[in-house]
Formats: sequence, structure tokens, C-alpha cells
Amino acid sequence: MANISDYRIATLGSHTALQILKGAHDEGFKTICVCKKGQEKLYKSFGVADEVMMLDEFANFFELEEKLIKKNAILIPHGSFVSYLGWEKIRDIKVMHYGSKGILEWESDRVKERQWLKAAGLLIPKVFKTPEEIDRPVIVKFHGALGGKGYFIANTSEEFYDRIKEYPGEAGFVLQEYIVGVPIYMHFFQSSLTGELEVMSFDKRYESNADSIGRIAAKDQLDVNIRTSYTITGNIPLVIRESLLPDIFTMGQNIVKESFNLKDHKTGKPMEKGLFGPFCLEAILDPDLKFYVFEISARIVAGTNPYINGSPYTWLKYDVPMSTGRRIAREIKQAIESGRLEEVLG
Repeated sequence: MANISDYRIATLGSHTALQILKGAHDEGFKTICVCKKGQEKLYKSFGVADEVMMLDEFANFFELEEKLIKKNAILIPHGSFVSYLGWEKIRDIKVMHYGSKGILEWESDRVKERQWLKAAGLLIPKVFKTPEEIDRPVIVKFHGALGGKGYFIANTSEEFYDRIKEYPGEAGFVLQEYIVGVPIYMHFFQSSLTGELEVMSFDKRYESNADSIGRIAAKDQLDVNIRTSYTITGNIPLVIRESLLPDIFTMGQNIVKESFNLKDHKTGKPMEKGLFGPFCLEAILDPDLKFYVFEISARIVAGTNPYINGSPYTWLKYDVPMSTGRRIAREIKQAIESGRLEEVLG
């Protein structure tokens, strides 16, 4: 029987790295943190990285790939990983990679992810094809995992063209209907080994300056011409009304089911493994308690960071503190020990 001591859990030092590495330690793995020079002291100070490898820039990841392969490392992707490398380069990674590489393309393109959400039967905000069609408030979102950076609201086509001048070179964006309601980010885990879907936790984001602008009187906002921005600065834990959980669970199941119909960019064929591991549905809950899902993240999200010691939902299922990072490590551990490691690699 294979032993987890023959493997290492590795990730980039950003986003959810502390949680991933701590979770791997809790499950008995040795860990590797790949971080930018000058940031290594942080990861050493928390004691979650057994080894730190350094790069000048994350984009230079492939300089270290052979070292990771020799150490039998299993790489865990997260949002910074997707943002710095891009899904195209992730496809070229040869070191063992947890999760489906092909599925990351679908989360990185807002047109493709909308197709996925719609095919899964989820309620989604209206999207306008051209600025001239804008007849209600829209939020303008750029492609990629940028943490909300650059998003802005436009009420008319004229306002859109005025604001877009501030973002030269940004050709890829979506004009999405702005739904008034409560943002809720739903964290799931889909097991490849058992086929079971788990609800892990929920969060809402603290965005600058959207969440602090309410402290300023409307007159003062107008006087100083404040532009609302939506750059994520942190995550706030959330416990959902229990009556909403069945609908949330069904949405997660439908997303996983539809993922097997998504076509791989490289082969043109449906993905055999579909979506597995952690993922997040990002939604607005309106006053009628309807969920409008506007985004999916097909990997661990930073909103799970408040739950390094587990959430109210994981406490219901596990007898130890179970973060999403630890849940990943436990899945890999069980896969190794049962000779099914290939099932959790992509």
C-alpha cells in the first residue's frame, strides 16, 4: 500500500496557501510552499511549510517544476495560481495537479462560465451584448480571477463609455445586470472517491470601497466624486437560513452534473472527470429569496479562510476541525492509501 510519506503537498504562497498547508499538515503530509522572494518569512513563521522554494515572480513557476516532480509533489491550485499563470499554462504543468485542469478554462472566461451556469438550470443575471443595450444598472466585470479589481457600475451606455476609458487595453469584459440583494458565496466539495457533494461553508466579501462608502453622506460622495470600486479586501463568515440549504445543495449537484458535458478545449471531447474537489457558487439572494448565480470558481476560494478551524457545517459531519484545505488533503490521503490517486489528479 502506498504511503503519504512518499508525497508532498505543494502550493503557491498566496490566496489560501496557509489553509492548504495547515490542512495538509493535519492529515500527516509534508508540505512545500512556492513563494516570491521576500515573502518566505511569513510562511516560515506560521510553521505550516516544511520547505520553502522561492521565485522572483510566480509566472516563473516552471523554473521549479522539475524539483517538485522529484519530490513527488502534488500541486493544489487556487485563485492566485489561476491569475498568475493562466489556464493555458496550467495545462502544460507536468507535476501532479489536484483537480481538473481543463475545467479552469471555463471559470476563466465569463462567457463560457455563463453557458455552464445556464445549462445547469441556475437563475443568472441578464447579460447585455453591447453597451447600447443597457437599460438598467449593470456591473462591468473583466475576465479572470482578479479579486473584483476594476469592476464598476454603469447605468447607461454613455456612462459605460466614460468609465471604460479608465481601463485601456481591457478588451474582455461582461456587461451583467446588477441585482440588488445580499451577496452569498457558497463553498462546496465534490468527492471523486465517494461521488458525494458536501456543503462546506459560506461567506460574503468585504469590498473596497463599496462596503465603506456608506459611512460617507451622499452629498459628500457627490462633492468629492467618489468612484465605487469592488476590490476584495477580506471575507466575512456567514451562516445561512437552514430553509435555504436544500436549494443550495441542489444547485451544487446540478453544477457538478453539467460539468461532465463541458468540452475540453484541447480534445474537444466532454471531460471524463468533470468538476471535483472544492468549488464556489457566487450569488445574489434577492428579497424574494431567489438566488441569482453570477460566477463559479472551480477550485478553493479565499472565502474559506475564516474556517481554518472548521465551519458550523463541517462540524456537523466531521469529528475534527475540517477546513476546505484539510478536506482536500484528506481526499488525496484516502486516494493514495486506496491506490486511486489518478482519480483525483487532472
